[in-house]
Amino acid sequence: MDSESLAAVGLLAALGRASETLAELRHPFVRSERFSYFFPPAGVRVGATFMLPDGREVRFEVSMVASGGAFHVEGGIEAEDEKLLELPRKSVPGIHDGLAVFDDYMGEVAAPAARVIDRLLEEIV
Repeated sequence: MDSESLAAVGLLAALGRASETLAELRHPFVRSERFSYFFPPAGVRVGATFMLPDGREVRFEVSMVASGGAFHVEGGIEAEDEKLLELPRKSVPGIHDGLAVFDDYMGEVAAPAARVIDRLLEEIV
């Protein structure tokens, strides 16, 4: 298998792990929708959107883009236009390093999900 095929396999595996993590993000009083898509020319974004009872959307997401000979990974949590968690953009030279950062960022975005949703729900009441 050539290096591009190995990179593609690594990316698909990372997306599978992200999907598993996102599937665990649930809240009994808030509906959610998971998303995963590719965007041109060489990017991927995965996450989950929660719709609060007051109509606000809360997005948990991580993205990775290949450009300029590097892989750039970002992640965060946002409620409407308010950044609740903004992970710094990390740029790494190789796909395997990029996928490692992608996995780490997915964990960092998912870990506080229940607390964030609960806090936002408390603000409504």
